[in-house]
Amino acid sequence: MVEQGLGPRPELGLRLERLRADHVGALLAFELENREYFTRSISDRGDAYFADFAEVHRARLAEQDAGICHFHVVLDPSGEIVGRVNLIDVENGCAELGYRVGERAAGRGVATQAVAQLCRTAGTSYGLTSLVAVTTLDNLASRTVLARNAFTPVGECVIGTRPGVRYQRALLTT
Repeated sequence: MVEQGLGPRPELGLRLERLRADHVGALLAFELENREYFTRSISDRGDAYFADFAEVHRARLAEQDAGICHFHVVLDPSGEIVGRVNLIDVENGCAELGYRVGERAAGRGVATQAVAQLCRTAGTSYGLTSLVAVTTLDNLASRTVLARNAFTPVGECVIGTRPGVRYQRALLTT
């Protein structure tokens, strides 16, 4: 399993890194900088998330160490965090994909590339055979990212109180 960078993406110079303890400060800064932006399309994490961020971060690392989740930061060529891509609820070769890209990096293909890279890593490094993802019907950007990464709609869902779509993708494991 790759612990440091998961390889550069020459198209945008992006690199995924598996979440580590030393990401805590930069990740908190990223989340705070983009909090208002993120709440335009997803539920706010609440004040407690930010107040207790160091503990939340330690809990995420424990989940990762237990193999329940795989968390990653997306770094630009200068090493700045511009997004996150995560696999949660790993079970029976499947996990749920989640991702977010900061406002300054939005609309440049960062999410599409980061998701593509994580899909490869999920099959080859983590041994997963499929991924699921959900997004709201009104989040066209997220739906586009999933479609560009070979996710297919498999049903309807509700996210919070908003109508959504559930997607699935089979992975190559070699």
